[in-house]
Amino acid sequence: MRIVAVGGGTGLSTLLRGLKEHVARRPLDRVRLPIADLAAVVTVTDDGGSSGRLRRAYDILPPGDIRNCLVALSKDEALLSRLFQYRFPAGSGLRGHSFGNLFLAAMASVTGDFAEAVRFSGQVLAIRGRIFPSTTANVDLEAEMADGSVIRGETRIARSGRRIRRVRLVPRRPKPLPEVLEAIGAADLILVGPGSLYTSIIPNLLVAGVAEAIARSRATRVYIANLMTQPGETEGYTVADHVRAIYDHARRRLFDWVVVNRQSISPRLLRRYRAQGAEPVRADLEPLQRLGVGVIADELVEEDGVVRHNIARLTRLLLEEFILHRRTRPSR
Repeated sequence: MRIVAVGGGTGLSTLLRGLKEHVARRPLDRVRLPIADLAAVVTVTDDGGSSGRLRRAYDILPPGDIRNCLVALSKDEALLSRLFQYRFPAGSGLRGHSFGNLFLAAMASVTGDFAEAVRFSGQVLAIRGRIFPSTTANVDLEAEMADGSVIRGETRIARSGRRIRRVRLVPRRPKPLPEVLEAIGAADLILVGPGSLYTSIIPNLLVAGVAEAIARSRATRVYIANLMTQPGETEGYTVADHVRAIYDHARRRLFDWVVVNRQSISPRLLRRYRAQGAEPVRADLEPLQRLGVGVIADELVEEDGVVRHNIARLTRLLLEEFILHRRTRPSR
């Protein structure tokens, strides 16, 4: 199977960390390892923290999400991976930067090509897969809010706490990396999510040709739903609301299946999240069926002070449903 995973933030890197253990690096490995190729398509609108500082200083793409994906796909997350994640605690100009971000910025300067810098960095870390920015254009994210105001910049949008009506890229519809469209065209399975709806998922689909390529693909196309809503961004959203927002921005239907959680959250954590304005994302089955997607539900929660996907269970579900049992398109 050839798999493409689309997203950004911690959701994408976590998903990759689970899938990489099943990637065949040599032809003989394919007897026991079912993934022949794993490609990650990563959003590039981050403008905060170390990534934002390097982006403004050197006019490069934000390296943070890509760095996390590199580490997630690395052969082993030992010394080199820990080095890439090392964040300088002090020092004039260095404080807050991660070594991996600085490495990518330096490599981009040496090669003159950010995509090449990512490829070379992947070789250094011996990653089990390929990583592509969705576009090499220096794009900003802009949001039209429910109150009619317009906010520019991913960080400002996320911090606004206001309900989002629509997002767009500036400049509009930048060109995609050719390898992104090639990977989507060759894929057997396309995974979108989990991740922040408006700042990690949708920006990839606003790059020219990406949503169209997914819609045309013969691959099985799966949306992995978030576990919790995000204050302001998706407050009150059900799973179907997430899918509708994606379809509205992509201007086409993209998914065959949606993977949702059916496990309860502990009361203690639920109280903490509700105090912050977040709730579990409800899987509303009938509206999803009307949207033409099949629903696969499982107990996917891991609690460790926060609510996150249990990546071992999620990976096992994806392998069983879409590789072992070869689910394709649901019956309409």
